[in-house]
Amino acid sequence: MRWLIGVIINAVLFVAMSGFFSSFHVDGFMTAVIASFILAILNMLVRPILFILTLPINILTLGLFTFVVNALMLELTTYFMGSSFSIDGFGMAMLIAAIMAFANMIINSVLWDNKK
Repeated sequence: MRWLIGVIINAVLFVAMSGFFSSFHVDGFMTAVIASFILAILNMLVRPILFILTLPINILTLGLFTFVVNALMLELTTYFMGSSFSIDGFGMAMLIAAIMAFANMIINSVLWDNKK
């Protein structure tokens, strides 16, 4: 259930950010849900491998290289989605990755209160 809520939250973030940035385009909410689902699958399958391969540079940059890995995941999602979900440039992908990480951190801290 938590995974599905995360997919929906990312889809809402995709639609919201496509309204703010002209170089990020999403056709509609259903496209955003599919892109969010593909991103979640890629984050489960490809991201751990990329993270292990880039571990030395990630340690050297004190974890900031994780934003580059997240941007690569977004670029890979655009590859699978085609023209209905597009990001113009790697810099924009990094900006979207940073905004999504920050927004997900805030939303998850509000939704899932770990005080038990």
